[in-house]
Parts: sequence; structure tokens; C-alpha cells
Amino acid sequence: MAEFKDYYETLGVPRDASQQDIKAAFRKLAAKHHPDRNPDDPTAEDRFKEVNEAYTALSDPEKRKIYDQYGTTGNVPPFAQQAGGPRTVSSEEFAGFSDFFQSLFGGMMGGRGFSREFTVDSGFSGVFGEAGRGQATRARVPAAVEAELEVDLEQAYRGGETSFRVNGKGLTVTLPAGVRGGARLRLRGQAPGGGDLILVVRHAAHPVFSLQGHDVRVRVDVPDYRAALGGTVRVPTLDGEVEMTLPEGSTSGRVLRLRGQGWPKKGGGRGDELAEVRVVVPRELDPEQEACYRELEELAEGQPRKQRKGRKAAAA
Repeated sequence: MAEFKDYYETLGVPRDASQQDIKAAFRKLAAKHHPDRNPDDPTAEDRFKEVNEAYTALSDPEKRKIYDQYGTTGNVPPFAQQAGGPRTVSSEEFAGFSDFFQSLFGGMMGGRGFSREFTVDSGFSGVFGEAGRGQATRARVPAAVEAELEVDLEQAYRGGETSFRVNGKGLTVTLPAGVRGGARLRLRGQAPGGGDLILVVRHAAHPVFSLQGHDVRVRVDVPDYRAALGGTVRVPTLDGEVEMTLPEGSTSGRVLRLRGQGWPKKGGGRGDELAEVRVVVPRELDPEQEACYRELEELAEGQPRKQRKGRKAAAA
């Protein structure tokens, strides 16, 4: 057995960590050590490979079980002794993996096979997993690859072509209008190794809009005087700004519904837009504005300014 590697320590998770915790740790570390983000650090690529290898071993329940049982003992798993030792695999299956990984998993036969995840070039925010299937005699069948494709909310709403890169190769996919997060798009023969590339759509966080089912939520800043008096305000939607009538006396947190301005529904039609009012006040007042607010203050307290000042002086 080659030199032991503590995959749990590499990912910074305890041995009883859940699969969700392992995935979260991998995402964080992969983003931190990705060579593209550390162009001046020659060690970044090695750290990234270590993180990827640890995740490959622990993210698959079968491999994790083997690692937990044999990885720390120095013993060779029974399947590694079949047919005279570990099976011969292609360089693609073990590319970048350590001798420890190869000695531990090199004899796996059948079942789910290998599960590998990588961070790819710009256009993707996440990772993709490669699953080789079948017996050793089918090891050369191109494996399908899953990838997370991050798209802007407006782009997902409109649909159309979007470009990205995988291992230096430029690709283009056509997004259906109104594509939801979690949708899967297949590009045949475009994965590394010649398999299919399956894109799992993820909506990028948006500074203005958020989705709740088929409804779109948005916060609208309203000046205090408009909230008090009511009137029309302009509200952003996925199709551009529209005018909305604001009832007088509206307070922060009030939600107004714009029907038919939400996300497209599968059977036709659209959800609604929910506009949440946020009352704002000027950060700085010019003299005229200050005078108006002072007058409003007097009206609210029911006493003229001079009388109030006189009472303050008497109290002093």
C-alpha cells in the first residue's frame, strides 16, 4: 500500500460527515485552490488535485466504505487481488490520482465504477462528476459527464444561446425560455473522453429578483412622501420597468402583486411578481427639505416650533 492519505483531513471534515457536508467542503476548497484563481502560486494545482482526489473517494458511498475499511490498515482490498491483482485501467480513469488512490481502488469491478469531480472553466460555477459504468471489458466506453451550468436569471427567462468552456474547448448550448434551476440539458459527445455532457442548470443569485415557485419577488424603494401620499412608482420586472399604483399610507414590508409578471409556467401562462415596499428617507437634506420636515414634525406633535422652543428653554 502506498503512503496513506487522510482524505477527511484534506477536506477538513469529520469522519462522520454527511455527504452534503463533504460536497460543501469540496466546493469551498476547489474554488479556493483552483489554479485559475491562483496564477502566481505554483502549488495551487497540486492542492487542487488533492482536494479533488479526496472528494472522489468520499463522495461515492462504495469508495468511502472501502476507504474507511482498508485505507488506514495498509491491507489490500480483496477485489484488488482478483485475477492476479488490480485490473488495468485507462490513463483517463486515474489521471491525476495518487498511487494511494490507485492501489486502493484499482481493482474495483462493475457497479457504478469511478466518480470524479472537477471545477471547469468560466461559464460554470460548480463541479461536474464523471461516472464510468460497466465491467472491465467495457472500460473504454465514453463516460457521461454531469456539469453545473450557472446562468443569469434574465438569461434563463429569455432563453437562447450561451457559451462556456470545458477543458479549453468552447461550447454553445441553447437554453429553453423559462428554463428552471435543476433542468438537465444533454450535449451528445461533448464531454472529455467523448461521452455526453449533461448540463444541470443553476440560476445565479440576482441582486434584484428572486424566485418563489412561479412568482418573482422584488423589493421597491419608495420615498417616504410617496409612501404617505400614494401614487405611481416604477417597478423592475423581467420584461423591463412598469408603473405600479401605490396606495397611500403604505409602510415598509407591504407586498403588492403584479399579476402575470412572474416566471413562465410549463402548461402556459406566468406566475405573478410580488413587489415588497421599502420606505426610504433622504440621506442628506437641503435647507428647503429640512424646513419641510420641521414643519411636518410640528404638525405631528401639534405645537408650533416657537412654542416648543420656549418650553425647552423653560425646562432648562
